[in-house]
Amino acid sequence: MQAVLEDGTVVELSEAGWLENLDEWSEEVAEKIAINEKVELTPEHWDIINEARTFFYDEGKVCDPRSFSKLMKKKYGADRSDSKYIYRLFPYGLIKSANKIAGLPRPKGCS
Repeated sequence: MQAVLEDGTVVELSEAGWLENLDEWSEEVAEKIAINEKVELTPEHWDIINEARTFFYDEGKVCDPRSFSKLMKKKYGADRSDSKYIYRLFPYGLIKSANKIAGLPRPKGCS
């Protein structure tokens, strides 16, 4: 699978839509992956994407949903941190959808 960017650059995605080379991530790549995930990105989506990316690059691993909820609660408050909120924005959830759009590695056991 591939994503073709505005400048003609081709970015390789796995069969399931995960970014093959994490260094190729950009906001434009995120937009292309989001289309595949049937997600229209808003500023609220970008808050989650950016927090997930920051955690990954600070900690060297993808954040688990429970820890991510705590992180979001601390920064954005209770109304923007629970799993219901995240699933409203990313119908396939933090691990499968938000992390995919954020250009993070596919966690073990995640399709």
